[in-house]
Amino acid sequence: MEKVLCYVAGEAKGNPGPGAFGVRVTSEAGEMLAEVGQGIGNASAHFATYNGVMVGLQTLVELFGDKTITVSVELSLDNDLVKKQLNAESPLNDPGLVPMFIEIHNMRVTNFPNLNISLVAVDENKAAQALVKEVLDGKA
Repeated sequence: MEKVLCYVAGEAKGNPGPGAFGVRVTSEAGEMLAEVGQGIGNASAHFATYNGVMVGLQTLVELFGDKTITVSVELSLDNDLVKKQLNAESPLNDPGLVPMFIEIHNMRVTNFPNLNISLVAVDENKAAQALVKEVLDGKA
């Protein structure tokens, strides 16, 4: 089974404040398949991360189409709370995140039966973090 790695980072200056997310998709061998960095206006870091997860999954659907159901996806986040919420290990207490949680859940059920969401250290998520920094610093 083909394996793809999707790294997601979200941040907000001031939390809440100007927010952005970064997504980097690579093959298991490390070949870069896609990168997305985008500002989202005033947001919390969790809101930015949820946006990044949604865009990451949408990017995978664009890259692989119907093959997403046969691809093993490792989705790596450096936000422990978002990882726990998406894995149903922690309650979702922010009503503003519910629509994105539902959208992510629906994409997961429909397109990603082989999705694993894991926590990585910030230094292991440097590429996605760099995309966030570029957007927040106005360089993207």
